Amino acid sequence: MTDLDGTAGLEELARTSGSGKPFGITAEGFVPKPLARLLEEKQAAARVLFGTDVDLTAGSALRKVLEIIALEEARAWVHLGLAYDDSRLSTAVGDALSRLGAEIGVPRPHLRATGRVAFSVSVPLPAGTTEVSLPRGTRLLSPGGHDYFTSEDVTLTGTAKQADVAVTAFEPGPGLNIDPQVPDATGDTFPGKLDRFNPLDPAAALAAELAAAAGHDVLGIDHRFPTTGGELFWSDARYRDLLLAYPRSLWTPDAVRIAVSLVPGVRQVLIKDPYGGLDINQAVFGSFSFLERLFSQERSLGDPYFFTVLVAPEEGAFWEGPGQLREQVAAAVEQVRPIGISPHIEKVGQVGIGFRCRISVDGLPVPVGDPAAMNAAPEAVALKARILDRVRRRLQTLAVGEPVRYSEVLWAVMEEQGVTDARALRLRRYPPPLPAVSLTGPGDGTESGPHEYGAEEDAAVGPAEIALLVDSLADIEITIG
Repeated sequence: MTDLDGTAGLEELARTSGSGKPFGITAEGFVPKPLARLLEEKQAAARVLFGTDVDLTAGSALRKVLEIIALEEARAWVHLGLAYDDSRLSTAVGDALSRLGAEIGVPRPHLRATGRVAFSVSVPLPAGTTEVSLPRGTRLLSPGGHDYFTSEDVTLTGTAKQADVAVTAFEPGPGLNIDPQVPDATGDTFPGKLDRFNPLDPAAALAAELAAAAGHDVLGIDHRFPTTGGELFWSDARYRDLLLAYPRSLWTPDAVRIAVSLVPGVRQVLIKDPYGGLDINQAVFGSFSFLERLFSQERSLGDPYFFTVLVAPEEGAFWEGPGQLREQVAAAVEQVRPIGISPHIEKVGQVGIGFRCRISVDGLPVPVGDPAAMNAAPEAVALKARILDRVRRRLQTLAVGEPVRYSEVLWAVMEEQGVTDARALRLRRYPPPLPAVSLTGPGDGTESGPHEYGAEEDAAVGPAEIALLVDSLADIEITIG
């Protein structure tokens, strides 16, 4: 009888996996026993019990029984591994990750419902008006109070009288899934039909001015199809990042930052706490009497203490007004701030950043011929829109005060399929930086239009500013080859 067939061999097999490493919960994680090693254990045990001459060949009945037992044990090991993974935030998936999040008080957030509406203009337009433009973030309302915003820019003219535009619910959740064809109990009103501009949006005032000047309604909204997607939840990867970053304490800048970032309409948030009043991780915390010294710096009991919350709103978010973003942020901060320490809630300045460049394409259905006609073709316009969308998504990940880097914009342009080269790329800032004070004359040193940066030069953003892409299809020129 070999050592493998003896009791010592059985114990060694039971302690290690097929690779010779420990199994079960180890320093590297959970290591299941492989099926081959489980079968080896069963065969070794059979030789100990029935002798070394027992028939364990592939066709024997005992071998088949041992294979069935080993297979069932292997399945049990797989489920043990899944149970182990589902008990940790870093490895849990699906419902298990949702349960872990619910335990720490952060249920998996819903996504926002999306859909499409049609904008139209009625001619004749008022005298002196050739087009009507509605920017991204234009807010729309339904009779039932459902709040949406546009996800695209739209320009309407006397010839292009209608445009189909994507819209997104301002708040997440299935309650914003609406059907414009479902009437209310009376049958006279459709509560889920987006048919008006939000009265706080400048677009509502624009529509009223155009109607007064033309003598008839000029801007129309046609919502025909239901919006969907609000019943869906965040992906595992996005939800896991939130849970891993979620603080397990209250009086910290991280707690305030996470609470504010979950408010609908907040794009980015920055907490400025220079004196450490919120930070319980200070070495001095807990080592002094609150009647003698507060937090991390000595101060008079009569002097108020403040920290600053810089909030960058999303496109379409209203800062001021009852129930709008400032009030919602203040309510979120109120839940986690220390008693006696108050926030200064400030809006981050939005800096318009654009770019111009000439791109070469290959293998795309762009018509060849006159450059002006080629760049105005629907295929070329769609390509430019995709490039702008790539750059916009990149800019939306930037933090407050983070500059727009030339290399990142160039990378986003070149990543679009079919683009082979991008030349003469220049970043632009809207509006331009404030000019320096001139001592030689009132007109010296001033700029008109956007400020254009040099080759390979990044666009500067102030410490209390955040970049916002300015769409300009005309600034992208397409060439062949």
